Amino acid sequence: MLQVARLSPKALGDAAPLVAGYVHSLATDDGGFANRGSNSDLYYTSFATSALVALQEPLPVEGLCRYLQQFGAGEQLDLVHRSCLARVWSLLPRTSRPPLDIDGVLADVEQMRTPDGGYSAISKAKRGTLYGCFLALGVYQDLETLVPNPEGIIDCIDSLKTPDGGYANSDDLPVGLTPTSSAAAALLRQLGSPADSRLAEWLASRFHPQGGFLATPDAPMPDLLSTATALHALSSLHVNLAAFREPCLDFVDTLWTARGGFYGTWEDDHLDCEYTFYGLLALGHLSV
Repeated sequence: MLQVARLSPKALGDAAPLVAGYVHSLATDDGGFANRGSNSDLYYTSFATSALVALQEPLPVEGLCRYLQQFGAGEQLDLVHRSCLARVWSLLPRTSRPPLDIDGVLADVEQMRTPDGGYSAISKAKRGTLYGCFLALGVYQDLETLVPNPEGIIDCIDSLKTPDGGYANSDDLPVGLTPTSSAAAALLRQLGSPADSRLAEWLASRFHPQGGFLATPDAPMPDLLSTATALHALSSLHVNLAAFREPCLDFVDTLWTARGGFYGTWEDDHLDCEYTFYGLLALGHLSV
């Protein structure tokens, strides 16, 4: 994702410095970046640092190192925030990274492994989820370590196929969701397993005539998360994005503000660095 998001300045043109300025404005006194409540937040810090790297902006390395040190090896963090810790740490220059007990981080991740071979963000869960698998594999990749038993993850993903051709996050959901189906496509590609042949068609059918992609067939409007992840997945499935390009560019443009950040939907009235990163990811695909 980050590699594609690096292409976004081409689409942003003169607006790129405004986006970078917005992200920089979210830096907090403790070295992290702010959430929607203006408090430093490891989750949002991971998106802010990813956005700055995508924009080829210098990272506030000293502040980020100071911020990460308070979390140690993430012993007190859940899987979501442990993955954020690994992501921010991996984006820092190698010579400037604070010490990190990589073995300890990965051992804690393995505690979230489920009997079906997947991972869950919920401790001691019996079944894995797509989100859990996505987070766990991301930690292994950021820490440059091979994930054990990749076949188990593939089996877990396959068990989350839905009758409509998409993928659900957990096995108690009857229909697929665009972000989770997109995550399935990305994970299967990274694990070297072919995706269901219907997945590209399913994702393409979530396209909204006014631009953007819907999270579900009955969603009231498209959203930026679904749009960015669907474009990423369709690209990984070797689908030509030409038919989506202009409508999606128009859609993303309606979510951008002169402050530099991106909203998540047409009804959103709060900017944040998470959706700003998804804006960059979408623009990266649309600039090719």
